[in-house]
Amino acid sequence: MSVSVTFLGGLGEIGRNCAAVEVDGKIALIDCGLMFPEEDMLGVDLVFPDWSWLIERSDDVECVVLTHGHEDHTGALAYFLRDVNVPVYGTKFTIELARGRIDELGVEAELRQVQVKQWVDHGPFRFQLIPVSHSVPDATAVAMETPEGVVLHSGDFKLDPTPINGVPTDLPAFATLGRRGVRLLLADSTNAERPGFEPSESSVGQPIADVIRDAGGRVIAACFASHIHRVQQIADAGIRNGRKVAFFGRSMHRNTGLAAELKELDVPQKSVMDIKDLAELPPSQQLLITTGSQGEPFAALSLMSQGQHKFVELGEGDTVLISAKPIPGNETAVSKVISNLIRRGARVVHGTNANVHVSGHANREELLTFLNLVRPQAFVPVHGEYRHLHAHAELARQMGVRHVDVLEDGDRVILNGKKTQVQRRAVPAGYVYLDGSAVGDVQSAVLRDRSHLADEGVVVVTVGIDHDTGAVLYGPDLDSHGLMDDPATVLAKAADAVTEAVGEHASGRSDIGELQKTIRQAVGRVIRAETARRPVIVPVVMEL
Repeated sequence: MSVSVTFLGGLGEIGRNCAAVEVDGKIALIDCGLMFPEEDMLGVDLVFPDWSWLIERSDDVECVVLTHGHEDHTGALAYFLRDVNVPVYGTKFTIELARGRIDELGVEAELRQVQVKQWVDHGPFRFQLIPVSHSVPDATAVAMETPEGVVLHSGDFKLDPTPINGVPTDLPAFATLGRRGVRLLLADSTNAERPGFEPSESSVGQPIADVIRDAGGRVIAACFASHIHRVQQIADAGIRNGRKVAFFGRSMHRNTGLAAELKELDVPQKSVMDIKDLAELPPSQQLLITTGSQGEPFAALSLMSQGQHKFVELGEGDTVLISAKPIPGNETAVSKVISNLIRRGARVVHGTNANVHVSGHANREELLTFLNLVRPQAFVPVHGEYRHLHAHAELARQMGVRHVDVLEDGDRVILNGKKTQVQRRAVPAGYVYLDGSAVGDVQSAVLRDRSHLADEGVVVVTVGIDHDTGAVLYGPDLDSHGLMDDPATVLAKAADAVTEAVGEHASGRSDIGELQKTIRQAVGRVIRAETARRPVIVPVVMEL
């Protein structure tokens, strides 16, 4: 086999986008993203791909190529470079967004800025970045020349005819590749189920301006900090209506500052104020652009909704504009924030009740157009839940693509002459959790224990026994957390059961492990009989 692509994330989920292209035994990684934890991942901060396979072959890893700067494509990069430090390629804005996390982790990285549509050679790899329109500046596709032909990764894209920065998806470049011949296409599937064409980013400018114009008091606008074109439209609308602008949230400050420095964002300095100074102006002159559109618990918008924000106390007359829709999995959190904002008297306008948001991903007709231009010999849908991948695969079959496979994380596609083969579960590709500062220490069993603790609570049983006879000298002392409001009666019965069980067990020196098992069973029987609950029972046995 001369060329293969192994998927470490992004197939069957929103996030963790990561694909390893192998040519003649050398590997180039396309993206290295994270996923935000789901509701059942208690205590987990972030979720990464499993790159243990790449650590084992670290001498073979040549470089990382980034399609764009979103966290689901770059957010795990710093941690990967800590394990496998190789050069990273990307466009200027993408590299600078990635640099922030890399510097925070203290990793010395070799970051190389690439001009779009210029071929780059690195080891056995030759690739170019092709401009696409997406909800972050400098987004690209990656076209990689290989001994088996061109492997094309679309990145995240849409066919926006009127993008804010004037840089549309470069259809002529993709048509040229299509005429030349694309051996394998990997393409964004997020909106494969949605009919028609996704409206242009510029289409939300007027609805946003109308909301800000009609707001009598203060306006708080929330969007993704990386969505610089959305920030531009919100700021423009506010300034036109006589408002001063303040940015709030660490990522918002960092990204808007970077975008202004790189000429991707143009907000007159005279119109920008610190939030403390903005608060001194009449409400009709205030526009606060902030983070928190996804209901993140410690983001500015969530704190405002709970009345805990340091500078902003919401009330009647305030308008909150959420220029976003929830990422799958965030719906409950966003709904809770919206309800709390309304409860505080604010008028809330969001992507579900007004035309103030459009997606950065291509809908079905756009995907068909793209497939028609590229005309790949083989196709693997990427970036999306399994149903999105399946829907995109059906579109490819409609277009007559000869070889179409719906793969999942850990699978590999092999290009070998005219054959396109699939190897299922070729490498480990499970979730790797960042919990605090530790990566990989938390496994699924730990999460099951945390879930059990959350559902049923915990009972700690402390018993002191005679070292020689095994007789009870102290306790049993039972302490519960999360079991019930008033557990005294139940715990008293459980304590009696422990005393009886230990007494029956005592016969000179006892094996502590067996004694702990006996105590756990005795307490469990009583609590199940009295409450029908199954808490985690932790026996502590001390030999005295």
